[in-house]
Parts: sequence; C-alpha cells; structure tokens
Amino acid sequence: MTSTRREFLVTTAAAGTITLLPFAARADGHATHAFKGAGGEVKVHPISHASFILETPMGTIYVDTVGKPDAYADKPAPNLFLITHRHGDHFNADALNALGDAPIITNVDVHGMMDPSLKGRTTVIGHDAGMDWNGAKLEAIPAYNKDPATKFHPRGRGDNGYILTMAGFRVYVSGDTEDIPEMRALKDIDLAFVCMNLPFTMTAEAAASAVSDFKPKFVYPYHYRGRDGGTQDPKAFASLVGDSAEVKLVDWYPENPDL
Repeated sequence: MTSTRREFLVTTAAAGTITLLPFAARADGHATHAFKGAGGEVKVHPISHASFILETPMGTIYVDTVGKPDAYADKPAPNLFLITHRHGDHFNADALNALGDAPIITNVDVHGMMDPSLKGRTTVIGHDAGMDWNGAKLEAIPAYNKDPATKFHPRGRGDNGYILTMAGFRVYVSGDTEDIPEMRALKDIDLAFVCMNLPFTMTAEAAASAVSDFKPKFVYPYHYRGRDGGTQDPKAFASLVGDSAEVKLVDWYPENPDL
C-alpha cells in the first residue's frame, strides 16, 4: 500500500495493529506512528515535551534526550543522539551517559558544556553545514528568537534545528525557535516537529502560519507547554493548519503533567 498526503499507515504500539486513518488531525495518546518512505519505514516514538525517538532504516536516533532512563526502557537502543541546544529540557548529560555510548551530534555551545567523556563521542555541526550518517544526510539550520531583546534563544549562540534526509524522506526538527525565515523557506519536508510555547518560542498561530508556508506532509506540534499562561493548544494549531499538512496529535505529557 502506498501512503499519500491524505492517508497513511500508523502503528499503535499498545495494540500492535496497523490502522488506515483518514485525512484529519486526531489525538492518538502516546502512540507510535509509522511512516512509509522510499528507503523503508520511519517510526516516531514520542517520549515527553521535546524528547522523541526516530526509528529509521539507517538506525535509531534519540532527539533531545532528557528524563529518567526508564522512560526509554522498552524502546530500541540508540545509534545516535541529536541535541538541538543547551536548555535542560533538550540537553541532559546524565541521561546521555545513562542510555549508552552512541555518538552525539550537537552545536558548539552544547559541546562546550560537556564533560570529557561526552565530548569524546560528540561531533559539532553548525548552520548550513551537512554531514553523512549511516547513509543519511544530516543538516543543521538556525533556531532562534527573532527579537534580539529575547534572551532565551539568541541567534548568536548557534542553536540548531535539523533536517534529516533518508532515501528522499526528509524530517525537520525545529528545536526551540520562532517562525523564522529559515523555517518558512524549507522545501520538500515529509515529517516535521514544530515547537510552540511562550515566552520561549512562538504561539500556535505563528507555528501554524509557518507550517502553511513550508507545507510538510505530516507535522507534530510538540514542546507546547509554556510559562505564565504561555501553554499553546495543539488542537487549535491543527485547526489553523487546515489542509496544509497532516497534523499528528499525541499526548507529550502523559507522566509529566507539570512540564
């Protein structure tokens, strides 16, 4: 069966079944979704907030890995850790040390915060740079707050977003960013992870506007709990995106209601 923009295969981990879902934004709990690409299946395992796992034909990638090791106990072992930036909900040295000795890719700022054991297995990648990893192409693009007065994610620190291309299947990870021009200019993205919360990143409206510009086939709103009323509504995001992309709604906070 061939996946299209309006239908795709989704694997529900709890039931172990495959269900054909219609074109609609829907909430699937903490499900594992499987996407069919030319090079094979890509599975998404949501963990919490900004942490998730990409299980790909090239290997298993842990993205912004934080939390206790038991959150990952029933998941495939990592072949790569991908870290976007320095904040504690994205980079945690204890979690990286506890979950194995797989290589790490991050930016120069995070590398400077690492102890020698982590630095020894880390590769630094900067904006507009690319590298090969197990037959996949990995690129870093900027992630930042547009207002220079906003100190959470200053452009000069070099926080990363990532694009991973595997046999033509392209995944975008926003990290923490606003709806910057570099995001809106993305092309041919199959699967996107787009943040939204205040005061740290952007509103659901801004995130939906950016997605409507670059039109990924599928998009996960994630990292949506904020501070001082800044939590964003992923269902409102889905409604605003409309038919610009297939929105995947999962519960990113099943065991962490205060995040």
